[in-house]
Amino acid sequence: MLFTIAAVLLVLWLLGFVVFHVSSALIHVLLVIAIVVGLVQLFRGGRAV
Repeated sequence: MLFTIAAVLLVLWLLGFVVFHVSSALIHVLLVIAIVVGLVQLFRGGRAV
């Protein structure tokens, strides 16, 4: 679940940065959140549901 959220945030950041040329701080905050969520998922390890 966390990996999915991180992937979505990363894709949104890439779209905002490349396609729409948005350079607001919000886009970079989304990137940082995506990286943090990805690292948390990596260190916690995937748990079977």
